[in-house]
Amino acid sequence: MTFQSINPTTGEPFATYDEWPTEVVQDVVGKVHRDYLAWRRTGFDHRASLMRNAADILNRNARDYAKLMAEEMGKPLQEGVAEAEKCAKACEYFAENAENFLSRLPIRTEARTTFVAFNPIGVVLAVMPWNFPFWQVFRFAAPSLMAGNAALLKHASNVPGCALAIEQIFRDAGFPQNLFRTLMIASKQVAALIEHPLVRAVTLTGSGAAGRAVASKAGAMLKKTVLELGGSDPYLVLEDADPDLAAAICARGRLVNSGQSCIAAKRFIVVEKVRPAFEKRFVELMSRTRMGDPFEHGTEMGPLARHDLRDTLHRQVTSSVAKGARLLLGGTVPNHPGAYYPPTVITDVSQGMPAYEEELFGPVAAIIPTRSEVEAIAVANDTAFGLGGAVITGDLARGEIIAETEIEAGMVFVNDNVHSDPRLPFGGIKESGYGRELSAYGIREFVNIKTVMVA
Repeated sequence: MTFQSINPTTGEPFATYDEWPTEVVQDVVGKVHRDYLAWRRTGFDHRASLMRNAADILNRNARDYAKLMAEEMGKPLQEGVAEAEKCAKACEYFAENAENFLSRLPIRTEARTTFVAFNPIGVVLAVMPWNFPFWQVFRFAAPSLMAGNAALLKHASNVPGCALAIEQIFRDAGFPQNLFRTLMIASKQVAALIEHPLVRAVTLTGSGAAGRAVASKAGAMLKKTVLELGGSDPYLVLEDADPDLAAAICARGRLVNSGQSCIAAKRFIVVEKVRPAFEKRFVELMSRTRMGDPFEHGTEMGPLARHDLRDTLHRQVTSSVAKGARLLLGGTVPNHPGAYYPPTVITDVSQGMPAYEEELFGPVAAIIPTRSEVEAIAVANDTAFGLGGAVITGDLARGEIIAETEIEAGMVFVNDNVHSDPRLPFGGIKESGYGRELSAYGIREFVNIKTVMVA
């Protein structure tokens, strides 16, 4: 089997990589474990120095990495540069804070000394997606390596070039040669890796089906997992919201990464009083988005990463319209090469429609009208997902209460887009997964939280 990079802008293949045989994979796992045994005993100052080197490499070469992302999954250059720079910030953040996050925690007991220690656990396998091919990896790798662990990366099959580039970043930064390794393997080989006795934990970002498969295998092997799965983030536009502000927040949230983000705004739950003004302004802003070649200056939205993803999204739109939703913008597959799909807005979305029940992974906005704040909250929670959400309101105090106590999600923002930040825990509930990445909470997911008592 081979992995082939296909440019979603042109549909043309441009690079091919061979799948590794089992014996090569086994050999690499052993090498990674051996490097871990030495790495776990290094000090935080040494780890931080190398992690800052990685940040410097990311910043210096951000445009080159952006070109690679544009080639493999269609991300506009300006977004790719921003992604690489965000990875650098994560490296710097954990270089600065890991020692504090993992320092001894004294506990008062009857003993002479009691404390909690945070020790590395070993080799962590990461199964990562294509939509943020650098960021998804670094938000796991930076804290994990700073904690003293080693890493194996099984990246999405359509971004092998990005996967190898990340491995090279860590090598060029001075990390041990085999501390972070990219594996050229197919998804069918993941189960055997989870069974490997030297693999101690697994983190996955991906679909619900992939999450269930990984969790099932890891559970059978009694290995820790962190899962960040799909999302259908609700944005509540309450009746006291400024329609212009709400439309700007929602348009920005819907079109991030051409709509291909687990935490992109997807369901716009609008109280009827403000709906006409909101819809008018929202459609205006969505229609202004410049869709085109990701390599061209000024392009705001590129193609979707693959043609099959575009076709699935279009079926969700047409099926929802057939069931009674109204199309306000877009909804037509462009008649030119590339996996393009235009910014699309459908309204009068209700239960039973794909736009209500399913995740829309692309630039399609589903407006769900509601009669009141109470109904809006109920609709927001009427989903299998629980990753992120937003509340847009003129009453910030009320918005804070709704965000904290009413919305069933791992992250809720008031008058802003849901976004990841190294300082904040990232993750969801329900079918959006479990565990947390980033922040002090994320770095402690893959450590041995050890009690030590000296009598």
